Amino acid sequence: WTHDNPCAKISKLKESRGRTRYLSKTELKRLLEACRKSGSPHLLTVVIMALSTGARKNEILSLQWKNVDLKRATITIEETKNGESRTIPIHGEALRYLTGLWQYGENKGEYVFCRNDIDQPVCIRSGWRFAIKKAKIDNFCFHDLRHTAASYFAMNGATLTDIAEILGHKTIQMTKRYAHLHIDHTRKVVASMNDKMFSE
Repeated sequence: WTHDNPCAKISKLKESRGRTRYLSKTELKRLLEACRKSGSPHLLTVVIMALSTGARKNEILSLQWKNVDLKRATITIEETKNGESRTIPIHGEALRYLTGLWQYGENKGEYVFCRNDIDQPVCIRSGWRFAIKKAKIDNFCFHDLRHTAASYFAMNGATLTDIAEILGHKTIQMTKRYAHLHIDHTRKVVASMNDKMFSE
């Protein structure tokens, strides 16, 4: 019998920092225009929702009207990857498109993004492929819209804690991949502290 744990001699591999591909403003504009021309009735709104909230594709497509509060401008995601529900504010374009869908949409089924022939979530696969090709965007998948949202949150002053709460991350470690985009906000915090500390 050995007194040493053989596993103790094995060094741990570094964990991947994770993919952080996000859209530039030019790519974003091209993608939205391509979504409008895709012929997929819900694609544009689904993409805008993903960009505005950072929600995952399945969270958006499985969204039900009972979890949409247009007066409070929030959506509640009940079934999430980490098993905990979360409520996300919706604003601007996302709120406008969602309100229009409720007021003028032909199908008032259980699901927000519903097929016309049956009360089931719509499939956007072919429309998405068309839009990506039309917009000439390389190395980009739908999940990267979530990274795009998080990246723009970071670049516009959101704290890592804010981003973790919006995206539903259980630990801040998952959000640290966006820390380098947070430098302008961090610079302001450091400058403010220094100004107060060393002011006469």
